[in-house]
Amino acid sequence: MSIDQKRLRTASSSAFTTPDIRPSGLPGLRTPPVELGPPDTPPWSHRLLPPPVRRLLADLGWWQDPAPQPPSVHLEQTLAVLRQYGWCQSLDTTVTGRLCIRGAQNVLEKTGHTTPEAREKAVGYMQQALAQAGINMQFFAWNDLPDQQFSAVETLLKTAAAAARKNGE
Repeated sequence: MSIDQKRLRTASSSAFTTPDIRPSGLPGLRTPPVELGPPDTPPWSHRLLPPPVRRLLADLGWWQDPAPQPPSVHLEQTLAVLRQYGWCQSLDTTVTGRLCIRGAQNVLEKTGHTTPEAREKAVGYMQQALAQAGINMQFFAWNDLPDQQFSAVETLLKTAAAAARKNGE
């Protein structure tokens, strides 16, 4: 066997390893892997239209709203939005475009990627994950704690999405 064949064999066998699941951020919780990109952003012309006008245009076939996602996908999309635009504290959206958890959820709801009901269920899963970690506060207040790290936010969203998926949502 040549050296190139050995390298190829080693590379191909390592390409099929299972993802590393390490605890981080929230004590007692394991981080499940989530690899979902952020949803496509609609053009400005569509973002400026109020939802009733978008629904009318959709009825006429001139607009296609994104399909609202279940809570598990909504939580994964929230994480993807935070990764793409940046995470912040104390404000839903900063002047530079960074978002907190609630700000990312607002963006997804305003662009039609989730319904208010699915968003509320997602919030319930986040609150459940925090409670399991022994944290008894609202997720947005927890997000704004002075020593909070983005790795803990990632863990919270991944854990909540896994719980929602486990419940079929």
